[in-house]
Amino acid sequence: MAKVRTQYVCQNCGYNSPRYLGRCPNCGEWNTLVEEQVQSASSSTQKRATTTLTGLVSKPQKISEIDSKEMPRVKTKLNELNRVLGGGIVPGSLILIGGDPGIGKSTLLLQVSGQLSDDKHRVLYVSGEESGTQIKMRAERLGVSGDEFYVYPETNMESIQETIRDINPEYVIIDSVQTMQATDVTAAIGSVSQIREVTAQLMQIAKSNNITIFVVGHVTKGGALAGPKILEHMVDTVLYFEGDLHHTYRILRSVKNRFGSTNELGIFEMHTNGLSEVQNPSEIFLEERLRDATGSAVVVSLEGTRPILVEIQALVTPTVYGNAQRTATGLNRNRVSLIMAVLEKRANLMLQNQDAYLKAAGGVKLDEPAIDLAIAMSIASSYRDKGTNASDAFVGELGLTGEIRRVNRIEQRVAEAQKLGFERIFVPKNNLKGWNPTTGIQVIGVSTIKEALRLALGN
Repeated sequence: MAKVRTQYVCQNCGYNSPRYLGRCPNCGEWNTLVEEQVQSASSSTQKRATTTLTGLVSKPQKISEIDSKEMPRVKTKLNELNRVLGGGIVPGSLILIGGDPGIGKSTLLLQVSGQLSDDKHRVLYVSGEESGTQIKMRAERLGVSGDEFYVYPETNMESIQETIRDINPEYVIIDSVQTMQATDVTAAIGSVSQIREVTAQLMQIAKSNNITIFVVGHVTKGGALAGPKILEHMVDTVLYFEGDLHHTYRILRSVKNRFGSTNELGIFEMHTNGLSEVQNPSEIFLEERLRDATGSAVVVSLEGTRPILVEIQALVTPTVYGNAQRTATGLNRNRVSLIMAVLEKRANLMLQNQDAYLKAAGGVKLDEPAIDLAIAMSIASSYRDKGTNASDAFVGELGLTGEIRRVNRIEQRVAEAQKLGFERIFVPKNNLKGWNPTTGIQVIGVSTIKEALRLALGN
């Protein structure tokens, strides 16, 4: 007979403890350990692993006998989504999409489901949060329909597996994984054990039957995906849907992708009839820039394979406290403090008694070394109360000795700046070795931060 034992599982990180603890020793959160019963199967009831739907026993194969032919990707009508996925949907992949409530996860997947159905692909949309009528009302608003589009409000995994076996869809949408229930797990719906078991079953369905499964995941108040970290390890692709509920723009960011780049970024705009893709995001990030404003500098950042021009804004004011404040939005605060220290030491800017507030305009998050020069320029511009030229852009990594270090893909960055009408771009001098810029933009190579400040802002 199977033996039942009790354990306490942290609902934040999945840590297991044989007894109750007020604070999780793994993640440090308080009052997150919940009692769960675990039923261990006896040795007589254990069976060989079989696939969930076909019932075939999995067998080892020689690597030389495995077909290595690359499967063709399926492209949707949203090119921004195709870009983030690495060129399209890979058949048989398990894709996890997370984001804040109301950001547009279900809207995006409902639109994609309709597009796939229009292309004669069979889609099963499983919802544990909405009824069929509610989904139909939203689909009519988005203009989504199709003969191959099936809607199934259900949370029981056994029923879902039977439906998949009967319908035999090519694509399955699970909205959301926190509402699904595996009947052989006694824990509550949404608990760590349930999420882990449901994801394991979905992964088995996807891999053994070549069905692409999109899974919607909730996020915690800290912005991380709810549930155990193993959830992100099990899936093939993890996408985060970001944005401000008070603005219409949404950013789809890839943080894990077994079939493409992990730094890709797609930008959408939310309308009453759904999401539409933004063809040229650089124009959006720069459209409200004041021409003669101080503390502003434009950087050509690279998100995956896409160059994006973003305005970096800085406000430097004398401090009224004992310690100067350092605040950054969309930028790494430690990077800002480091750059300010370099400016003070290598460029003779007295910043230790100045409060500094920085942000990347447009709500985008930048985290690559090539933005250092633009951050330094915006800080120096605000400190000297002298604006940078509106037709100047800046690219370069700043070293602790004040040198401007080379960055990658400089040709793409320069071409993007020229396309948007910039007349000059400041780049690391080492990037110009062996490269003759023949574009209609003046490329200025700088080797130190002092030289860059002199050329861009004057003495």
